[in-house]
Amino acid sequence: DDDNSEEGLHTIHAGRHEYAFSFELPQTPLATSFEGRHGSVRYWVKAELHRPWFLPVKLKKEFTVFEHIDINTPSLLSPQAGTKEKTLCCWFCTSGPISLSAKIERKGYTPGESIQIFAEIENCSSRVVVPKAAIYQTQAFYAKGKMKEVKQLVANLRGESLSSGKTETWNGKQLKIPPVSPSILDCSIIRVEYSLMVYVDIPGAMDLFLNLPLVIGTIPLHPFGSRTSSVSSQCSMNMNWLGLTLPERPEAPPSYAEVVTEEQRQSSLAPMGACDDFERALPGPLFAYIQEFRFLPPPLYSEIDPNPDQPTDDRPSCPSR
Repeated sequence: DDDNSEEGLHTIHAGRHEYAFSFELPQTPLATSFEGRHGSVRYWVKAELHRPWFLPVKLKKEFTVFEHIDINTPSLLSPQAGTKEKTLCCWFCTSGPISLSAKIERKGYTPGESIQIFAEIENCSSRVVVPKAAIYQTQAFYAKGKMKEVKQLVANLRGESLSSGKTETWNGKQLKIPPVSPSILDCSIIRVEYSLMVYVDIPGAMDLFLNLPLVIGTIPLHPFGSRTSSVSSQCSMNMNWLGLTLPERPEAPPSYAEVVTEEQRQSSLAPMGACDDFERALPGPLFAYIQEFRFLPPPLYSEIDPNPDQPTDDRPSCPSR
């Protein structure tokens, strides 16, 4: 309209009008979309239609952003390990020590994978103890120079009870990672971190525990990445302290149906009902999900021989991988 004094304002007349548009996301890193108890990271596109003598019509459409984390980087392929010991005292009486040693194959994992835990627990005390393991998500929120932290239980497992003088060994005990949101490590206001806690539950005393840091990524382990992991483990530390060997080949990524069942998918569309054991263990809701990431199928896994036409002889050979 010629009488319109506002710059860039275009009047559209009666009828149907369509406008194609696009936005390019900035090259600078963008934090992954996230919904937490004390804060969130959200992205959306907003459109407004202004009409004379009427209130404007507004529409907002959210979209999800992922800051990809490739777990094939050397820092995330290095094994994590530790050892601790605790002696129980009761007044002037001292019992024998409780020792715990644990290690995992690497630091980086993706949702749906299983963490293989190698551990040795020795109980020389007079009490009956229980070895356990759990994955925790820690949400940290920063604002006005202050920080608020929320720790949530993600998954756990329990070993056999150990009486006095007994020892238990975990030779690759598996703890599956549920479909959680990836780690957020480079955002100035929100951080989402994960850790694996391997601990000994001691009745009547403080637990003996080891914290092994985890990074939940978006790009899974390459099928041939185990060799890189093996080399990095030899260069970073001597892993013979526990007398256990790590697997030379990683497990195949799980199928889509194994990660998210149809029942889980349907339940996510409706409000959550009763709390489960994990939610009762710590105050507040269970760990945050990102729906688009939760239902993203894992990548294909192939073991096809890259050289099927090579001639073979009568000598025995290893199966191709």
